[in-house]
Amino acid sequence: MQVPDALREAVIATAREAAAEILRVYDTCFDVDHKADDSPLTAADLAAHRCIVDRLEALTPDIPVLSEESADTIPTSVRRTWTRLWVVDPLDGTREFVKRNGEFTVNIALVEDGEVVFGVIQAPVTGALWHGTRGHGAFRRDGDVDVALHTRVPAQAPLRVAASRSHRNARTEALLERIAAETGAAGEPVALGSSLKFCRLAEGGMDVYPRFGPTSEWDTAAGQAIVEAAGGVVLDPRGRPLRYNQRDTVLNGDFMVLGDPALPWQDWVGESA
Repeated sequence: MQVPDALREAVIATAREAAAEILRVYDTCFDVDHKADDSPLTAADLAAHRCIVDRLEALTPDIPVLSEESADTIPTSVRRTWTRLWVVDPLDGTREFVKRNGEFTVNIALVEDGEVVFGVIQAPVTGALWHGTRGHGAFRRDGDVDVALHTRVPAQAPLRVAASRSHRNARTEALLERIAAETGAAGEPVALGSSLKFCRLAEGGMDVYPRFGPTSEWDTAAGQAIVEAAGGVVLDPRGRPLRYNQRDTVLNGDFMVLGDPALPWQDWVGESA
């Protein structure tokens, strides 16, 4: 489906409203609870969730919402019948929120027939906002002005590698060593929390983001929309773009984000598997 300008602007306004809800909690002595999987949960997650779901349901009552904070209440048999849906992470990077390092975001994406077609990412602390629409480009909004984004193509050594601040493992370290050996990437990769890694790639500030280990669809959908609209790719181990709401689980497998689709990522993965 096409994303009308009015809908895009309404979703951007929704992301900003959710960011304001998050900051109201951020500036207090908030409590931290934990979900069944031991991931943290705060009042900011829930306030942003309510804000986004209420706004999206009013904007597009015919499009259901899959949010991290309500996914457990939606039967898989119901979710799998949805051909269009909003995929939302009201507060991506709750661990970074708890650490108070500012590296957390609001993620909103629109999915149609398994493919992400539009995404918005808002960084509450800095106020930065990124959005991308299939076929219409990716942008960073500075004030009321959209600045067009393009990934760095061709990528040049030394490659700039984005790494998760909270989710590094041995396979990731092995892959980083392989990239360094083959391309001359020097020093530690840049560590970033939440979906900010996707945004940095879309801006051309990073080249590669490898992720080994579980993520959920709401962690990647908005970032994938922005990276793809900027010229990059988000691929599973078989070289296919990540797809959404196609399985009984909402967990993603391993994936690789490339600013330059021509990078030999399969060689690196083979050595680090």
